[in-house]
Amino acid sequence: MPGYYKRPDVTSQAIVEGWLHTGDVGYADADGFLYLVDRKKDMIISGGTNVFPKDIEEVIVQHPAVATAVVFGVPHEYWGEAVHALVVLEPGGRASAEEIIEHCSRNMASYKKPKSVEFVEALPVSGYGKVMRREIREKYWQGYEGRIGGGAPNPTSSPREGTK
Repeated sequence: MPGYYKRPDVTSQAIVEGWLHTGDVGYADADGFLYLVDRKKDMIISGGTNVFPKDIEEVIVQHPAVATAVVFGVPHEYWGEAVHALVVLEPGGRASAEEIIEHCSRNMASYKKPKSVEFVEALPVSGYGKVMRREIREKYWQGYEGRIGGGAPNPTSSPREGTK
């Protein structure tokens, strides 16, 4: 790939020393099989630990009341980012935030479980049907200077209530 069309700034970040950096995170197992884990831009850094949203989403959707979910990091004063989940329930499905968090506690490492859960009717999706995670995440970071490492509020704007 020669680069992004009329975007030398993006090209210089993506192509380094002749190699295209896609932003995908993965690993190869002992047999040489390649596994894609998630997108680097979607990774949550909570207390210095890397948490991949896909791992948590796969557990949340195993709950019988859940249709779909999206997970992302929200500002946290101590941890930098905290795991937050937006959950869409199945028609007629019932679950509480505590129930979803407990479900995660039983099925994954405790540090990965969501610190908060919010229920929504639907998740915004792109024209390709993909959940627009970064766009959803942005509203939770409005008024913050950084995206990790404490998420210090920007003194010139007020953060969304309840996001500290």
